[in-house]
Amino acid sequence: MKILVVRFKQIGDAILSSSICNTLKKTFPDAEIDYVLYEHVVPLFENHKYIDNVIKITKEEQKNPFKYFLKVWKITRKKYDIVIDIMSTPKSEFFTLLSLSSVYRIGRKKKYRGYTYTHKIEEPKDAKDKVDKFLRMLKPLEEKYKIIYDNNYTLTITKEEKEYMRNKMKEAGINFLKPVVACAINSRVPSKVYPIEYMVEVINTLLKDLDIQIVFYYSPDEKDFAHNVHKNLLDDNKKIFSNIETTSIRELAMLLSNCDMFFGNEGGPRHLAQSLDIPSFAIFNPDSDKKEWLANASDRHQGVEVRDIRTNTENMTRDEKYRLMTPEYIVSKVKEIYFKYVKR
Repeated sequence: MKILVVRFKQIGDAILSSSICNTLKKTFPDAEIDYVLYEHVVPLFENHKYIDNVIKITKEEQKNPFKYFLKVWKITRKKYDIVIDIMSTPKSEFFTLLSLSSVYRIGRKKKYRGYTYTHKIEEPKDAKDKVDKFLRMLKPLEEKYKIIYDNNYTLTITKEEKEYMRNKMKEAGINFLKPVVACAINSRVPSKVYPIEYMVEVINTLLKDLDIQIVFYYSPDEKDFAHNVHKNLLDDNKKIFSNIETTSIRELAMLLSNCDMFFGNEGGPRHLAQSLDIPSFAIFNPDSDKKEWLANASDRHQGVEVRDIRTNTENMTRDEKYRLMTPEYIVSKVKEIYFKYVKR
C-alpha cells in the first residue's frame, strides 16, 4: 500500500499534522508513507520512524504555477492507494485531481471545493485540539480498516547530531553540569511577541532565583534582535548565551534536544520542543487559542493565554490583553515546571 499525506504550511502545522503519519504507519506497518511539505520544513522529518519519504515543494515551485503542477504530476505518478489532503486548498487539491485512481481521496469539506475527493470531512466542533482535528480525517478509513490512532507527534535527532550541537554549545561557553533553558524571546510573526520589557523582567527574575543558563536561539535575520535584548539584561554572571546561531530548522531541533527546558513565545519552536519531549511553557498571543495549539497538554507541557487570567476582555486593546499575563505569573509557571522536571 502507498499513502500520500499533503501538508505544506509552516513548522508547527507540519509537526502537529505528522500524528496522521504516525497513525497510518502503526495501522499499516508495511505501507509506504510519503509526506509533502514546503522545502524549509522538510529537514525536520529526516530519519522519522513513521515516514518513509519526505517530499519537498521548493520556493520556486510555490511561485511558478507550471512548475508546481509538473511537480504534483510527477509525485502522483506513484499511484497512491490513499491520498489525504490536510491542506484542502485549490492548490493542494491538484494532488487528488491527478490521483483519480486512488481508492481514498480525503479532504476537508469546504464550499465550492473538493470535487475530486471521495470523502469530505466536516470541520469537527468537538475536537479537543489540532491533533484531534487532524486525526478525524482518517475516519473514512474505518469503513474498511481498524485504525490504530496515535495522537503523539515526534521528531528524531540522531546521537551524532545531538553530539555535534552539544560540542558547538560547549564551545560557546555552556556548562552542561547546570540546567540549560532555551528561551523564545522572538517570533517569526510580530504579533506573537510578548512585550519585551515584560520578557526582560521574567528572564532577570529567573536568573536571580534559579541556577540556570538561558540560550537565546535565533535565525540569521533575528540575530540583532537577540543581541539587543541581551544588552538590556542583568547578565553579570554570564548566564545568557546569544552566541549560538542555528543555520537551519534542523540545527534548532539539535539545540533544543540538548536543553533541559523551553519557555517563551508560542510558535513552531515550541512545538519542536514538545515533539522532542523537552519540558515547555508557552506564552500565547491574545488572538491565539491555547486549546487548539497546545495539543497533548500536560504538567510537562503547559502554556498561558489571556483567558486563563480574565474571561471578559471585550473592551481591552491587544496590548492591554497581553499585559494581563504579568511577569510574576509567567515566572511562577516556569518555576513550577522547572522544580518538577528540571532541577538536578
